[in-house]
Amino acid sequence: MTSLAERHQAFWDMHQSGCFVIPNPWDVGSARLMAAAGAQALATTSAGFAFTLGRPDMGNVTRDETLDHATAIVAATPLPVSGDLENGFADDPDEVAETIRLAREAGLSGCSIEDTRMVEGHPAYDFDTAVARIRAAAEASNSLDEPFVLCARADGVMNGEYDMDEAVARVKAFEAAGANLLYVPVVPDVENLCRVIASVSGPVNALAAGALSTLSVTHFSALGVRRISVGSMIARMTHAVTLDVMHSITENGDFDLFANAADGGQIDRLLAEGSAG
Repeated sequence: MTSLAERHQAFWDMHQSGCFVIPNPWDVGSARLMAAAGAQALATTSAGFAFTLGRPDMGNVTRDETLDHATAIVAATPLPVSGDLENGFADDPDEVAETIRLAREAGLSGCSIEDTRMVEGHPAYDFDTAVARIRAAAEASNSLDEPFVLCARADGVMNGEYDMDEAVARVKAFEAAGANLLYVPVVPDVENLCRVIASVSGPVNALAAGALSTLSVTHFSALGVRRISVGSMIARMTHAVTLDVMHSITENGDFDLFANAADGGQIDRLLAEGSAG
């Protein structure tokens, strides 16, 4: 197996040039399938993992549960793994810094931290608090022995909490505070993605969803995106299939959709190929 130190360095290097896609597994099996299918790196998905526990996304999974899950994903393949750590599981900047240290203990090569409070309504942290939390996270990540990619997320556009002007101001401040990767999920259009990219000097992550879901990897790369996330999209596609099949069974009384199932032997082979070596 590739050592963790080698994975951490490889993950850091991926963010220095070019453009790559980082898919989001929700369990060991999906991680191994994605690795066997050619993924260069993996990222956990808070929503996808919460769904496996029968819980809704955003604030319903504990830090310990998330880090145990991340440890399992790290062990599943030889690929570097980034963690979706929501708001760092704390409001206090010092506790966010502790989450970064625990993330490295779990074997993660990076993580994302959101500026969203995990309370009812999911409001955004005020500007100064959001920046202080990223600054504390950056100081913690910079103290680690090997590179750690800290992705700072400005989620208020996606959550309907603030506009693009505020999002741009935040990612600029997050970069100044030490974030290695900047991310505004679900921008309204390509023009606003370009605005984010132009506002910072560091690498930008984009989510292949919403208005950007029709773009190709080549198009993202040409715009200057460094990393492309898929978030919970693949996990939610599996849930769409589950719902479609169950509706076919319960409403139509047939099993016609089973004809679309993947071949079991192929899955066996891919899982074997994607396992940690």
